[in-house]
Amino acid sequence: MSELSFEQMLEESLKTIRTGEVVTGKVIDVKEDEIVLNIGYKSDGIITRSEYTNEPNVDLTTLVHVGDEMEAKVIKVNDGEGQVALSYRRLAADRGNKRLEEAFNNQEVLKAKVVQVLDGGLSVVLEETRIFIPASLVSDTYEKDLSKYAGQEIEFVITEFNPRRHRVIGDRKQLMIAKKAAMQKELFERIHVGDTVEGTVKNVTDFGAFIDLGGADGLLHISEMSWGRVENPKKVFKTGDKVKVLIKDIQGEKIALSLKFPETNPWVNAAEKYAAGNVVKGRVARMTDFGAFVELEPGVDALLHVSQISKEHVDKPSDVLKIGQEIEAKIVDFNEADHKISLSMKALAAPKKEADDADVADVDIEAVAKSEE
Repeated sequence: MSELSFEQMLEESLKTIRTGEVVTGKVIDVKEDEIVLNIGYKSDGIITRSEYTNEPNVDLTTLVHVGDEMEAKVIKVNDGEGQVALSYRRLAADRGNKRLEEAFNNQEVLKAKVVQVLDGGLSVVLEETRIFIPASLVSDTYEKDLSKYAGQEIEFVITEFNPRRHRVIGDRKQLMIAKKAAMQKELFERIHVGDTVEGTVKNVTDFGAFIDLGGADGLLHISEMSWGRVENPKKVFKTGDKVKVLIKDIQGEKIALSLKFPETNPWVNAAEKYAAGNVVKGRVARMTDFGAFVELEPGVDALLHVSQISKEHVDKPSDVLKIGQEIEAKIVDFNEADHKISLSMKALAAPKKEADDADVADVDIEAVAKSEE
């Protein structure tokens, strides 16, 4: 029997490997774009950057170190340069596919970071597998700009799993719908008419503001924003404002809100402040042909009839008064039940005879003063 050469014995002592096989090796060298493994074969194994991770331009020296032990999948026994081409990424993807398949079958909620924002949706990577979430399944409301999701960790479920076609589809929308339904149920079980709750302004319109109460939106109508008069809700609120509101009414899933808290009702003590005969000051808020409405305080308006503006004849209030003008008047009638107050400026004017006497007296005094000079 012929003796085997040293090279032949060394070669026979080394294991054989096949394409697709999983091997374990020790890192003997690391470069920015390449990892070299001793896999106990006659040639070393090479893992390029693209076969280690999906992340482009990553520096492998920051991820792997000499002496590390790792597994990889054989993709070529001879890469053309006498070395074994290995893939860590494909091995992780194979194992990840099994993991994702289980998640798909069990409808498990997964979490991953958005690595790319596309025109048609979002791309996330989990278990070395790219998962696409179409724009229509990103949110339960239409979102034109998805850029805000870049780099965010989001939750989703897999609704389509076909690794052979490299088609794995995620759905975030159904999670949001389910979460909101649960929050809505909890909210309606908790709130009652008369409660004070905190919410966030979601949208402001010409007729009011929609307030997110955490599970459902409530409408704060313009007429309920103040005991006083609000001309434009957009000058009072902006999206994102935090606000404490009163639950005024609940009808099914509709919630009516108010900022007219009973304890701040200006009519509570109005009978004493605005009793007939009292002299008050106010601001002209609006005018009609028959009179001017004067704001005595937010939520308390009084009517100054055109006939009560002056002892002289006034055709219409705008001939004498201006919006925003401050006036002084006497309260001639107070109707608490109907929240109506009537004013008179004429009642404060001095009688004509007294006024004439005062003018004469003034002239006489001036004449005397001149004569004494």
